[in-house]
Amino acid sequence: MRNITCSIADTRKRVFAEVAKMAYDEDYSRMEKLPYEIMPGEKATVRESIFLERAIVGERIRLAMGLPLRSVSEHNLLSDGVEESAIAEKYYDPPLINIIKYACNACPPTHYEVTNMCQGCLAHHCYHACPKDAISFVKGKAVIDQEKCIKCGRCKQSCSYQAIIKFERPCTEACGMNAITSDELGRAQIDQDKCVSCGMCLVNCPFGAIVDKGQLFQLIHAINQGQKVVAIIAPAFWGQFGDKVTAGQIKEAMKQLGFAALEEVAIGADLCAIEEAEEFMENVPEKQPFMATSCCPAWAMMAKKEFPGMAPYISMTMTPMVLTARLMKRKDPNCRVAFIGPCAAKKLEASRRSVRSDVDFVITFEELRGMFEAKAIDFSQIPDLPSHYEASAPGVGFAAGGGVAKAVEDVIHRLHPEIEVKTVAAEGLNECRQMLRIARTGKYDGYLLEGMACPGGCIAGAGTVQPPERSRRNLERYKAAAPMSNPMESPYMEDIRLLYEDPDDWDRVGRH
Repeated sequence: MRNITCSIADTRKRVFAEVAKMAYDEDYSRMEKLPYEIMPGEKATVRESIFLERAIVGERIRLAMGLPLRSVSEHNLLSDGVEESAIAEKYYDPPLINIIKYACNACPPTHYEVTNMCQGCLAHHCYHACPKDAISFVKGKAVIDQEKCIKCGRCKQSCSYQAIIKFERPCTEACGMNAITSDELGRAQIDQDKCVSCGMCLVNCPFGAIVDKGQLFQLIHAINQGQKVVAIIAPAFWGQFGDKVTAGQIKEAMKQLGFAALEEVAIGADLCAIEEAEEFMENVPEKQPFMATSCCPAWAMMAKKEFPGMAPYISMTMTPMVLTARLMKRKDPNCRVAFIGPCAAKKLEASRRSVRSDVDFVITFEELRGMFEAKAIDFSQIPDLPSHYEASAPGVGFAAGGGVAKAVEDVIHRLHPEIEVKTVAAEGLNECRQMLRIARTGKYDGYLLEGMACPGGCIAGAGTVQPPERSRRNLERYKAAAPMSNPMESPYMEDIRLLYEDPDDWDRVGRH
């Protein structure tokens, strides 16, 4: 269901737009009415009850404002807590990723099932493959005893007709941390100790039961108060708001939203590539067997949780978001910085003690689209103004899988053409985990390892609007327009050292 128009996507779009409009208007009296406006009439359109639809929309509104979920067993108003959240500061109570329980379908847990494609063959490969005698035959057709089944999948692999399927909850299948289990009623629940907030469950739940909290409401309050809010936008933005929308049009549209300026995080990606290249050359292989990239917070968190012995091998370089934010605050210490990107995990990263002073707000492309909707921004009416490119093509390429490693490799080749740089890239947390398992055997000694929590990289993040394949095409067009071919050509290269004013900064920022 990724980035496909459907009722869930339409509801999310409407919720973000209405929350943004309410914030711009500073009128909270509409809040109680919003579920009725978003889900009008007396007849349900997607669920069994219009009342259920409105209840779910109500919780979506609260979460978009950073407010906690309400208990279904308690009576309280939709607007409870809104006054406390109507501030120009980062706001939400953990957890970041939430499940609206009564929106959950309570899908059955993982199991194997024989479909009507079973032909009642004579070979009985499935029977002979099963190590637990869990397969019998009724009227010639195979039947699996779920009490005996250990879910090894051998029956499925052996069936000549592919008549046996593995049924898995979409959210469970999408979760690379095995963090989703079932509660006492069979509904999905998240083990927050395992969750790294990648958001893949959020975009793969076909019932729209999983929702992340936002800072959209607070960001607009800061703008309304006249604060100088500088937007820094991730390189994955290209094409998110239409194939023909240019960088110049987006920049003008951001001014109409009230932002003081718009800068690209790709300039921070260039600096990140330079830093990681220098770090790699200094440490690998003399001081450590390999080095892993640090840009993706969900990947880095997974690696540290599950492979603590390898934590020192993850780059200590600040992420492009933090580097860009520090550049902005060095230019103007009084500005507020709002990161806009494709990633739910960046909201968590920005809340860390080591980062919270650098990044004031984080919203996704989906939430930004809500701001455009609230202000009735029509890109066709915005002239195509010239855009000043300050990032290199490899810096822009950070947005796609393999792009970080390629940028670091380009820097090393520019500095030391004689050095052969071996790299390996993994997309999706399961693939990342396998990469680290292999690395543990020594096979990747001397390598640069790139990890991305989202399959496809940042262009496939949970907060994107367009399908990843379309985003990749648009990203390649954007890279082709970049005037610089190497991060070493960045006009900000000399500023790197100034971003580490405190001698202890390196460890403070690098080892979260």
